[in-house]
Amino acid sequence: MANTWNKSDWRSKPRVQMPEYLDKSALNAATERLASYPPLVFAGEARRLTRQLGEVANGNAFLLQGGDCAESFAEFSADMIRDTYKVMLQMAVVLTFGGKTPVVKIGRMAGQFAKPRSADYETVDGVELPSYRGDIINGFEFGKESRIPDPDRMLRAYTQAAASLNLLRAFSQGGFADIKRVHSWTLESTKGATEYEEYHALASKISESLEFMEAAGVSGKTVDSMKRVDFYTSHEALLLEYEEALCRQDSLTGQWVAGSGHMIWIGDRTRQPDGAHVEFCKGVINPIGLKCGPTITPDDLLGLIDSLNPENEAGRLTLIARFGAGKVADHLPALIRAVEAEGRKVVWSCDPMHGNTVKSASGYKTRPFDKVLAEVQEFFQIHKSEGTHAGGVHFEMTGKDVTECVGGLRAVSDEDLSSRYHTACDPRLNASQSLELAFLVARELGAQTESRRIAV
Repeated sequence: MANTWNKSDWRSKPRVQMPEYLDKSALNAATERLASYPPLVFAGEARRLTRQLGEVANGNAFLLQGGDCAESFAEFSADMIRDTYKVMLQMAVVLTFGGKTPVVKIGRMAGQFAKPRSADYETVDGVELPSYRGDIINGFEFGKESRIPDPDRMLRAYTQAAASLNLLRAFSQGGFADIKRVHSWTLESTKGATEYEEYHALASKISESLEFMEAAGVSGKTVDSMKRVDFYTSHEALLLEYEEALCRQDSLTGQWVAGSGHMIWIGDRTRQPDGAHVEFCKGVINPIGLKCGPTITPDDLLGLIDSLNPENEAGRLTLIARFGAGKVADHLPALIRAVEAEGRKVVWSCDPMHGNTVKSASGYKTRPFDKVLAEVQEFFQIHKSEGTHAGGVHFEMTGKDVTECVGGLRAVSDEDLSSRYHTACDPRLNASQSLELAFLVARELGAQTESRRIAV
């Protein structure tokens, strides 16, 4: 593929969910400037992530992927990055302990700026304007000038992504991620509240394990891996002008690397086998995600696997199932059986967010926590029935105390939504709901791990 594929080949393919820039000279100037910038991630990092996801595909690890629905220029801050990163680390510790398995951590961060939309236009008070497609493309404000696609926004997105990655790398390697420190946050989060008694008890067990390990000489002071983590970034590769500009050829191998993020994925709306997005993603060595919604058939899926992972490399391809609570059994088993029958090596991950979006009585787009949990449970149950590995979860979440998804132990209600509804696109789990979900997923993961151990 490295010898025949070129990063601009997608331009000859049908394109969907992408803007039409009115000023072509401005577009060319922006992409040429972007192409002169350093890549955000490197080939060695992408290969390392593929190896780790290969362990997930082989049933020896679990994937936690989460972060913002759509990153914002206006809300960008070090605190926002830190808070989401902290919650993801807490979730990972809980999952590692409960599942007795390593957890691969990937953020929807440092690149998740573009969003597909169900309609090209939206109408407010009789005025029709192009839909908001994410800060990398146009503005959230409902105004004529704001909604015109602006290629210079790609440069601002790059700058923000670079700053985010710089901070995440510092957090991951500089001691901030020390497991004892991370667990102390979880212990504090669950302390004192009656609704968290069960989770606090589990957190206390983790404390006992860490204290035992420290007494035995295993701590952040003696073992480097106890205070450092591998943390990767990911986003939907929707805006291909941006992706092409940051695509680079590895000087060691000649292979092409998407320099915009460690992992990129193809959305359920852009997975056309002959389309531009599949064409671009098949040529880079990064791990690729593929969203699988209710309309995908087994034959569709096998064709896409052939295109995106022709060498059947474990860790190369993650299939992200998004069907909706109560609908997983209608779609997932047939896909699993088709993949297993052909011996394809994939990671199976569950996105319980996108199939469970509803409009509340107060008019807000929201997601019921119980529906999110139910889809995850169905995902695990079906994999158990099929004898396959439920490999991961994919959440839209934030470290902030927002009120966008209803339910959870702290019972965000419909009336609460307006108080801290900050998302520019889809509703996200808040910090409390994210941690609660991690405890609940840890149960499912623990049962899966024990079942596999007995089987062996």
